[in-house]
Amino acid sequence: MSLFIVLITIGVSVYAFYNQHIVAKLSLSPYRVKESKEYYRLLSHGVIHADWAHLLVNMYVLYMFGKVCETYFSIFFSISSSVLFVLFYVAALVISGLFSVYKHRNHPEYSAIGASGAVMAVVFATIFFDPWNKLWFFGVIPIPGIVFGGLYLVYSFYMDKKNTDNIGHDAHLSGAIFGLVFPVILKFSLINHFFGQLFPG
Repeated sequence: MSLFIVLITIGVSVYAFYNQHIVAKLSLSPYRVKESKEYYRLLSHGVIHADWAHLLVNMYVLYMFGKVCETYFSIFFSISSSVLFVLFYVAALVISGLFSVYKHRNHPEYSAIGASGAVMAVVFATIFFDPWNKLWFFGVIPIPGIVFGGLYLVYSFYMDKKNTDNIGHDAHLSGAIFGLVFPVILKFSLINHFFGQLFPG
């Protein structure tokens, strides 16, 4: 299912590269969500990206971690892993978008695009299930997932407060946190699994 989401996102994003009207129509505009009730933007912003680099990085990470996440879902939950993954991904888009809407609801000039918030949710869900599994930072540096996760949360919080670039750190942060808590929301007993993996033996 993660591959299906990747293919849909690539298709819409590439089309939007050559049609700025589509970008304006689908981007997350908190002001328009608030004033015009255009709630669809909470989902649609996740299928368009700023450029090829933005798109390919997000989709590569989503595909690689999505497969792992679906496997964990199939192990720990009775519902179809494909159905659950879609619900999880859609919810992550909405949740990460809502934080941006709240923060920028009175800023008509603000808009955001990209699936980064939902992608971070997928990454952090895999960290939840296997916190010491190594991630390859920048593709070359092996670092335990829980260490990467902690550093990433601190970095995102700091950069969101600093607010000196055009990156939606608030969406990244909220998506990451949602990815960590989602398994526990569905099955609270999994908190024991997490701490058992975090502090083995």
